[in-house]
Amino acid sequence: MSDCPECKAKSIYDPPQTVYEDYYHPQHVEVVQTVEVIRRHHCVPVYHHVTVCTAKDVYSDEFAAPNAAAMMRSSGRSDGASKKRR
Repeated sequence: MSDCPECKAKSIYDPPQTVYEDYYHPQHVEVVQTVEVIRRHHCVPVYHHVTVCTAKDVYSDEFAAPNAAAMMRSSGRSDGASKKRR
């Protein structure tokens, strides 16, 4: 290409192109979300221990029961009578 003085410059125009510049602005949109709370009740066993205490007196063959003398008197035996145990 040469710069010839005889060739005049001219302009050619293309059809315009559209260029978009997008700007975003916050818009308040209220979204209502319903939450249903369900309270579930459950029975759970909780053990409370109760202690029952019993006591008894056990006499060996060497000792006589404290009320044995009274029992012998009511049955007609004397205090010296021996009682057989099985």
